[in-house]
Amino acid sequence: MALTLFERLQSWILRTIVRMLNGVLMLTTSHRKSDGSARLPTITNPLLTATAMQLARKIRRKEVTSVEVVQAYIDRIQEVNPIINALVKDRFSAALQEASQVDKLIEEETGGEEVLEDRLPLLGVPFTVKEAFALQGMPNSTGLVSRKDVISPNDAPTVALLKRAGAIPLGVTNCSELCMWLESHNHLYGITRNPYDLGRIAGGSSGGEGSILGAGGSVIGLGSDIGGSIRMPSFFNGIFGHKPTPGIVPNEGQYPPASGQQLGFLCTGPMCRYADDLIPMLKIMGGSNTERLCLSSEVDLKTLRFFSVPHNGGSPLVSPVDPQLVQVQRRVVEHLEAELGVKVQKICIPQLKYSFQIWGAMMSCPGKDGKTPTAFAELMADRGSRVWPLWELFKWMLGLSSHTMAAIGLALVEMFQSSRPSSFILKQRETLQRDLEEILGTDGVLLYPSHPHLAPQHHHPLLTPFNFSYTGGPSHHALHALCLCLWYLALCIFNILGLPVTQCPLGLSNEGLPLGVQLVAGKMQDRICLATATYLEKAFGGWRDPGKGSVSPSPRAP
Repeated sequence: MALTLFERLQSWILRTIVRMLNGVLMLTTSHRKSDGSARLPTITNPLLTATAMQLARKIRRKEVTSVEVVQAYIDRIQEVNPIINALVKDRFSAALQEASQVDKLIEEETGGEEVLEDRLPLLGVPFTVKEAFALQGMPNSTGLVSRKDVISPNDAPTVALLKRAGAIPLGVTNCSELCMWLESHNHLYGITRNPYDLGRIAGGSSGGEGSILGAGGSVIGLGSDIGGSIRMPSFFNGIFGHKPTPGIVPNEGQYPPASGQQLGFLCTGPMCRYADDLIPMLKIMGGSNTERLCLSSEVDLKTLRFFSVPHNGGSPLVSPVDPQLVQVQRRVVEHLEAELGVKVQKICIPQLKYSFQIWGAMMSCPGKDGKTPTAFAELMADRGSRVWPLWELFKWMLGLSSHTMAAIGLALVEMFQSSRPSSFILKQRETLQRDLEEILGTDGVLLYPSHPHLAPQHHHPLLTPFNFSYTGGPSHHALHALCLCLWYLALCIFNILGLPVTQCPLGLSNEGLPLGVQLVAGKMQDRICLATATYLEKAFGGWRDPGKGSVSPSPRAP
């Protein structure tokens, strides 16, 4: 498709902005060094290595008290959080009081364990919450300095559902400024570090959640995903994360709120260290809506059809997939074929190269109410004085801006972004939607890279901003890829297509960094990718204690 004069001019402007930002960033961060060789303490308390469902069962049976479990997690957070900076505000005192009330309730319960399990499946189990969600009495700034005094008066619906199931919140975790970047860093709470290597990112926007879970400071957590914001942090931190089929789990109670077409693409989902907790969490968070997913139906993996897309197809804007990630995905294919007797088909989906353009066209479209999405610069202002990106860049170079370089860069690129979707791109979206639905059907699982790199070093994503396209799909069109990936950044074609996706950890690399893969299924077929994730956890070991160092991801028979 030939570029118009306007598109060529737009391309030159955007490329100039990126080169300028990269140059400024390299000058201002070249002196900063982080000790990536330091390691977190090894987990010693066995309560920290039980699944959430196992903990709930032990608490109900009085094998352990909720106070003991909550205190164990508080101790672990106090041990690791000064190192990783993941939990930004705790409620430890309140959590211990609530745990004491749980223990008293269990002592007085006369209906038996089954009654408690049915009414309160997570009774006494601690959890953590992304700070972008409202948690009563906790800050809800999303890393925006102007919102530092905002305290949530009530709970987001998903938080309320988890609490209603008996779970006890420990506090809120860090995210990227306004949830629009793949590194959890802001000028209110600072930068969150990867528990496997402190010199590397924890991902975004749910990076604090991923980091505290990966470090063993939480067993289950709450994240949100409009373009990889659950799956990338889950991958970088070696845990499980699930983006559900849209419309199942409520999204209300988040800041910033989605607008326009974004309302249909944002997904709230579970993040956890153990695959066995994914379905119970999803059932609780989705309430009666999860009945549509038939999550209790048994899945026979031997009857499923498996497909594999091992790399991006050679996009000039995305780094080649790390050989270790290619290798571990190949091991998954070999294991599935050897142990299940299935044939994993390697496929190429040409329309995926238009993922950036499709995502941008849909994200910039008005919603059903006719309203267009709120501009990013407007969100940065938070109902205050208008933010001027060039002025903010100048202030940033002097160390005077309250915004991060990532946010300023997004606002700069937004100035030159055209919101008019072409008929060509809309046609590609229709074709891609149809083709993937035909491929996956009701019994297909697609293996797809979570990211081309292992967890990058801090600030590195600003120099290679296109690499999150693996949660959004590969792009070949440099102009629109550049514009869109710097505008909304955490894009994801699977969000636009409404497909459920599970990030599954697959052991550690030679450097001791998490490996992983995305498992994609058809609409409303969440149970299929979740069942596959549970199977692969048994085969490849799932989450690993970051204090123990590198462990080979060799598969084993389940």
